[in-house]
Amino acid sequence: KINRDDDLRIGIFMVCKVYGISFSEMEWGLCRILTFKESENGEPLHYDDIVSSEMNHEEFDKLFRDFQNGILPSVTHEKTKKDSQPFGWLSPMGEFTEGDFAEHEEAAERIIEKLHRKELEFSAACIERELSDIAGVRVVCAFPEDIYELADCFLKQDDIKLITKKDYILHPKENGYRSLHLIVETPIFLHDEKRPMRVEVQLRTIAMDFWASLEHRIYYKKGQNNSELRRELKECAEISAALDIRMQDIRSQLDETEW
Repeated sequence: KINRDDDLRIGIFMVCKVYGISFSEMEWGLCRILTFKESENGEPLHYDDIVSSEMNHEEFDKLFRDFQNGILPSVTHEKTKKDSQPFGWLSPMGEFTEGDFAEHEEAAERIIEKLHRKELEFSAACIERELSDIAGVRVVCAFPEDIYELADCFLKQDDIKLITKKDYILHPKENGYRSLHLIVETPIFLHDEKRPMRVEVQLRTIAMDFWASLEHRIYYKKGQNNSELRRELKECAEISAALDIRMQDIRSQLDETEW
């Protein structure tokens, strides 16, 4: 709404000027969140902070005179990299916590790249029909055996239908990547209907998630053509897997001791 409506942007601009505050916009899924702040890099303001702010009457008079004379501020909005914000969690109270997720524009680019690679049309219907990992959930567990126990419990739910299962723990990828991937179908409830939606669920240990996160940063951003780096990363994946097994054995020994 904010990007499409210049009148709204002008109104927000004037309020910020008069009360000496700033605002920023943040993408969250398909929504945009407007955050009022003390300054461009300041802390977010709550409602009470805003209404208790002192109005700059001189600035108000100037803006009002300009408005009467048909002089309005320029609010042309050019998309910049700074506007791209990471995903995260929005609490019921409206507080946003950033999470370690891909940025919205990068995720969109990957969707487009997949469509081109598979020679599919670019449409919402095609994306929904052909791509299974648009919606995703990552579950991080403490031990490898927890992954399979949790996956079994999850798949026993009567509203979960398993589509495909890829076990990269028993059969790691060539680069050393380990994780259990489940493509499932589950109903979602819209305002006028219930529809099945495919979701990718990734289950990993802490060690697997640590390796995958750093591998993505190092390899995909800096070393795709470096064979020595690929070897090192794969070796780290094997060390990480060995650590998982060792920690699981320690837990098993402790469990036996307690009995």
